[in-house]
Amino acid sequence: MALMITDECINCDVCEPECPNDAISMGEAIYEIDPRKCTECVGHFDEPQCVQICPVACIPVDPAHVETRSVLWQKYERLTNPAGAAGQAAPLTEEAPPLAEAAPLAQG
Repeated sequence: MALMITDECINCDVCEPECPNDAISMGEAIYEIDPRKCTECVGHFDEPQCVQICPVACIPVDPAHVETRSVLWQKYERLTNPAGAAGQAAPLTEEAPPLAEAAPLAQG
């Protein structure tokens, strides 16, 4: 599921830099989330960072873009490795990749 920013947004600017996928940008009046880039932080964090930091709780799930966790994982993989075998992004499907193929977490 992609997230969305409601009109309760106060344009406080805290969510945009927190998005690891650069899915958040300023719209005409308030910030907006690009559903093609939003993975709800799957692949990066356990929880959506914008939701965690929003002071007015105006970032719910977007009912127009409901996606399973496995589709969000595939979107993350597509965004972090955009060149497929033929230089095209892989299409999204409902199957999750095997855990052995999951990207390892960075060692800090």
